[in-house]
Amino acid sequence: MNGDPKLYKILEEWQIPFEYMEHPPAPTIEIAMQYWEGHDATHCKNIFFRNHKGNRHYLVIIDCHQTLSISDLEKRLKQGKLTFASEKRLQKYLNLTPGSVTPLGLINDTENHVYVFFDKNLLNGKRISFHPNINTASLIFELDDFLKFMKNVGNDYEFTELY
Repeated sequence: MNGDPKLYKILEEWQIPFEYMEHPPAPTIEIAMQYWEGHDATHCKNIFFRNHKGNRHYLVIIDCHQTLSISDLEKRLKQGKLTFASEKRLQKYLNLTPGSVTPLGLINDTENHVYVFFDKNLLNGKRISFHPNINTASLIFELDDFLKFMKNVGNDYEFTELY
């Protein structure tokens, strides 16, 4: 299986089942969508931000078809000015590369530094998918199993209205 062996070991230890789907590199939503066709899951867009001081990092997760206004997000989350976090920060906190951003990278955030905001509409689906820390595959989870992952990984998170 393509992806992070550490991730697969953790998913097995935590007894979190998933469906594996291998595909060519998919660094953007537009590219990935062509490989997801026919799979009944909510595919997600994952955006890694930092605050203006650079001392807080946020992972924002929305449906892949959704657009996001960063200025509205700043007002809604009351976290100050947000900018995209650098490749260096992405590597440092989640051990990921651009084009492979996923909440599954939280297994590498041993200090639970990254706070996660999920769009509350994701709760309406039964299944959800993410890259397994590399963009040449996708994992599909039952929503309850993914929420079990989030509880086990230990990072703070919340579901809120994002648009």
